[in-house]
Amino acid sequence: MIQYGFVKILVLTLLFALAGFIDSIAGGGGLVSLTSLYASGMPAVNAVSTNKFSMTFGTLFATFNYAKEKKIVWRIVLPSIVFALIGSSLGAQAALRYADTFLRYMLLIVLPILTFLTLKKKEGKSSGMIKVNENPLSFSISSFSYLVSALASFVIGLYDGFFGPGTGTFYTILFSFMGLPLIYSAGTTKVLNLTSNIAAFTTFLLNGTIIYIVGIPCALASILGNTLGSRYALKKGGKAIRKVLVVVIALLYIKILAEFFL
Repeated sequence: MIQYGFVKILVLTLLFALAGFIDSIAGGGGLVSLTSLYASGMPAVNAVSTNKFSMTFGTLFATFNYAKEKKIVWRIVLPSIVFALIGSSLGAQAALRYADTFLRYMLLIVLPILTFLTLKKKEGKSSGMIKVNENPLSFSISSFSYLVSALASFVIGLYDGFFGPGTGTFYTILFSFMGLPLIYSAGTTKVLNLTSNIAAFTTFLLNGTIIYIVGIPCALASILGNTLGSRYALKKGGKAIRKVLVVVIALLYIKILAEFFL
């Protein structure tokens, strides 16, 4: 049984605060939080479960901040919630069964993909599925957009329940590509991210795989990080954090490679 002393838990809480800050702006915070749990020696399925427990509370606070500032496009996100829930629940069930076998290998595959997507993501790039109307600001959403959002939410939810890190990044890139300004993409993302988090968290809770002595202090740290990060994004915009996120992903990839081969 792994022992978690004061120093180890303190380090994890600091990393979860950083993860929450990053996640609330551009997604990808789970790359810091989940990897830190792995590094602490926690078994894969417990790490995924505990990470989901802690980050769910942080995401809740970030969602509230974006909603309060009216940066969530509810028309596009509400129809997709049920698909995110189904996908996340199925993914969590898969994680309970296959996490020890596949999760560490998935890190090696997912990290460079996320780095590439983050580097390629540019503000204002749009497919035209969602059009921005000025004076007053409003959004014209095509029927096809709802279908794309629903299907993508199921797939991303599946990924989120099974693995998790980078889910917010995938959603943010999706909505920005569809036509939403970056700050609205980040806010809208939080609703689906929270939805799939809750579904996966509930599954892990019922299966008793969460390590609460680590999860509770990390949840408090995640709340702090998400609150500060979402406020920063609302003030400055998510673009400012993108370069930092790329550096974090690259460093984590190097760390995972070192763990495998050294």
